[in-house]
Amino acid sequence: MTKARRMMQENIKLIDLIIELVDARVPVASRNPDIDELGKGKSRIVLLNKSDLADAGCNKAWMRYFEDSGIFALEVNSKSGSGIKDINNLVQKACAEKIARDRKRGILNRPVRAMVVGIPNVGKSTFINSFAGRACTKTGNKPGVTKGKQWIRLNRNLELLDTPGILWPKFEDNLVGMHLAFIGSMNDEIIVMEELACDLLEALRELYPESVTGRYGISWENELGGTNDMAAMLEGIARCRRCFLKGEKLDLKKAADLLLDDFRSGRLGRLTLERPEVQPMPEQEND
Repeated sequence: MTKARRMMQENIKLIDLIIELVDARVPVASRNPDIDELGKGKSRIVLLNKSDLADAGCNKAWMRYFEDSGIFALEVNSKSGSGIKDINNLVQKACAEKIARDRKRGILNRPVRAMVVGIPNVGKSTFINSFAGRACTKTGNKPGVTKGKQWIRLNRNLELLDTPGILWPKFEDNLVGMHLAFIGSMNDEIIVMEELACDLLEALRELYPESVTGRYGISWENELGGTNDMAAMLEGIARCRRCFLKGEKLDLKKAADLLLDDFRSGRLGRLTLERPEVQPMPEQEND
């Protein structure tokens, strides 16, 4: 990770604009905090990717939040292409001062050079392919698919630099790590999925209780029985979806995988786990 961060630090010297992809369901957890330090003095755009999976009202609130912080923002869905056509105009707005300076110096039609950054599995490669209209980068649903940097000429006005997804080595807040695990930016193979599913159930009970009851046909009251034991709720999901091992023993691992997959794919509904009013944002420095 140190090598990737050092490479990013060098690459930032080459570019005019940073385009940062975040997961709209967890816009703060899915931001790399190094970007604010490394990107000082650069124009910034934040793309709320997978916005179709996030709460529509929260998307609007996050848009206002980033814009109030001096960062241009846009809702996009890389897979469907929603919002992608609006990015070129936003790039021109974000880099208006740079373009004006070039014109005063007699430099015409020099393309804006932008770096695309994002943590693993946030949909960065899919976004670039959708934006460019061709398969420029290798894509997949596993963290760490993008292995090295590459320049991509989109048109005469814009060049993109793709970089590997960087996940910082430690989290100051355990909630950040939990949210990243929810969306699949951490390797599921090193996570106790039953515990993660219980953590997700606790968050959904607070924010979107009906997303669980409506999907699985169970009730919080009946399953929990007045307790806060989310394992009991996971057992209810296992029974509802007939997740059994031999001897009719409940298969909680299968139920946990099912719950996490339903959340990640949007089958539980449009859900956002972070709210802008409780998230501090660093100040931005511009040229």
